Amino acid sequence: MATTAYMIKQFGVLSVAKFSAVIGLIWGLIMGICLAVGLGGVTGAAALGIGAGIVGIVLMIILGGIFGFISGAIVAFVYNIVLGAIGGIEMDLEQKA
Repeated sequence: MATTAYMIKQFGVLSVAKFSAVIGLIWGLIMGICLAVGLGGVTGAAALGIGAGIVGIVLMIILGGIFGFISGAIVAFVYNIVLGAIGGIEMDLEQKA
């Protein structure tokens, strides 16, 4: 099959930030669950461990989304500046049959 060369000149900052926020939400959920399991074993009272675990999960999801959005926006912004100076990233794409 024939390949066609394309060049990525820039990324949409908001688009990359939204994608990174979703990845951050998923990562926050995973880390929140790990935190909840750890807090459940540390605290002596079961109710306190469950409450702290739920708060930990919610907090990690929120923070993961926020920091994912911010870091994605920064990375896309810097990427666009750097590629403006040195050119784009070349990709060879193949058309699917």
